[in-house]
Amino acid sequence: MADLEHVTEDWQRALAVVAHPDDMEFGAAAAVARWTRQGKHVVYCLLTSGEAGIDGIPPAETGPLREAEQLESCRLVGVHDVEFLHQPDGVLQYGLHLRRLISEQVRRHRPDIVITNNVRDTWEGGGLNQADHVATGRATLDAVRDAGNRWVFPEQLGDGREPWNGVRQVWLPGSPLAAHAVDVTTTMDDGVASLQAHRAYLDGLGWDTDVAGFLRESARATGERLGVPYATGVEVLDLGW
Repeated sequence: MADLEHVTEDWQRALAVVAHPDDMEFGAAAAVARWTRQGKHVVYCLLTSGEAGIDGIPPAETGPLREAEQLESCRLVGVHDVEFLHQPDGVLQYGLHLRRLISEQVRRHRPDIVITNNVRDTWEGGGLNQADHVATGRATLDAVRDAGNRWVFPEQLGDGREPWNGVRQVWLPGSPLAAHAVDVTTTMDDGVASLQAHRAYLDGLGWDTDVAGFLRESARATGERLGVPYATGVEVLDLGW
């Protein structure tokens, strides 16, 4: 496979927009730990609370449980600004509603970089992607442009809030089209701990997989392509303003 390029790190603010608790932790949390150690500010915006994610626990109980796990997971990688938008888990649909919600987040937080779910049909290395991920990623790509146009969702503007066209790139962790990566060698343990904080969710999956071993093996394979011990791959999309 082709070698990977290092992502740019000459930025200060990032917004991660994902569908569920655990989405960032399956690969990208170690990168976030690297960036917060550098003094960068990273905000998480979760469209759902993952309330449909544990078969044996009713959604009304699962949502608060998974939010609490996500907050602890974020704390472990230096993220203290977390928002839950309480959209319905498992049935997210691409469209104006999601674009409007995400545009407002972009305008509020004014990031340089936006990180979102993989929009491709499959994951890096194979495996079918999930509908919520695709809907979230597609809506985020459009919402980033919406946020820079004052005539789109104009009701969000005023009282000091202006359009924001300062997003330089959108990054898709886990994409099979990744040509860039982040060196996470020094923060790999943080990324593993961040995923393990989703204890109830992981127990609910009933996997026999060693999640720590899974993360490390994936990061090791990506690291070989970047020339480092551990790395996280991302597809980089330039906005082309």
